[in-house]
Amino acid sequence: MTAGGPDRPTRSGIPLGRIARVPITLAWSWFIIAAAIVLLFGPQVAAILPGIGSGAYAVALGYAVLLLLSVLVHELAHALSARAYGWPTTGIVLTLWGGHTQFGSVNTTPWRSLAVALAGPAANFLLAGLAWVLVFAAPDLFAPGTVAGLLSAIFIWANLLVGIFNILPGMPLDGGRIVETIVWKATGSQEKGTIAAGWAGRVVVVALLAAVFAPSLRRGESPGLQLVLVAALVSGFLWMGAGAAIQNARLRQRLPSVTAAALMRPALGIPSGAPVRQAQDLLRARPGTALVVTAPTGQPEAVVDPAALAQVPDHLAPGTAVNAVARALAPGAYVPDAACGEELVQYLSRLAGGEYAVIDRDGAVVGLLHEADVVRAVTGRAPH
Repeated sequence: MTAGGPDRPTRSGIPLGRIARVPITLAWSWFIIAAAIVLLFGPQVAAILPGIGSGAYAVALGYAVLLLLSVLVHELAHALSARAYGWPTTGIVLTLWGGHTQFGSVNTTPWRSLAVALAGPAANFLLAGLAWVLVFAAPDLFAPGTVAGLLSAIFIWANLLVGIFNILPGMPLDGGRIVETIVWKATGSQEKGTIAAGWAGRVVVVALLAAVFAPSLRRGESPGLQLVLVAALVSGFLWMGAGAAIQNARLRQRLPSVTAAALMRPALGIPSGAPVRQAQDLLRARPGTALVVTAPTGQPEAVVDPAALAQVPDHLAPGTAVNAVARALAPGAYVPDAACGEELVQYLSRLAGGEYAVIDRDGAVVGLLHEADVVRAVTGRAPH
């Protein structure tokens, strides 16, 4: 790992540096799972290794660190396989739930998406295999009943379980890409594949809960509190992740129909300094049309307020500048009428205010776009 510069702890976590130029961040939430592992497994280590005393908690902490290393290798496999396909990788964050790799915006294919997803579990299976070979090659060093033997066994089983768990066929697990790829190839739509994988993820949650609790219920026993808490946390995380995948895919399905031309309200431009009388005449001729005040350069700079316009007395209308009854637009708050999809949404998200003038290819004002209309079109519901 190489240093990533003078990075300091932030609200998101502790920068650990870079591996293969990929920034690594340890989220503060990781310390929660580390503390839980120490408290839960410390007494078990003490029972397995009598006489170790308080050192049992240090061994349990070692398990937490080995698990962190396993997750890091898992995420690095995602990042490096993505880089092989030219995907921009912005960083890896190690969290309470393991970790995630952040990618930039990419256009990909079903098989590449699947390969990047399955690279993570494959790395865990490889780690488990290498650790098993090491234990087999040095049995005295990793003998049962020793700290090294216990940690190596935990490391092998942890990587096997992480690998198996992650290939379960449902979002947000890596194995969800299997379902996504099948449906994507069959329908030609990645969004339909993601929605199917999200629902498969919910099926996986129900199946996991049944597998966990069915044995106890068949015996007529109540599940232990520890088992209930772990099952609730894991199933809750998976269920929310599956729901988020479905929601994001539906959002992406709606994006192509989000165009400035389709969502705008008709508007006309009126020069800065024009009299209020001119604005009133325009609205009488074109009722329901918005008026956008334009600078001498033609750039939209304000929107006429119809209520304020109506308050101007008739005898003052010829000598009052329309600017006096207009509200300013944010700097740069105008878009071409051909703007659409993700590009339009990302551009508007960087602008202040909630109104944007729409211009045609000649630079003339043709419409007024409201943020609320864009949000409604993208999400399918009104903004809060």
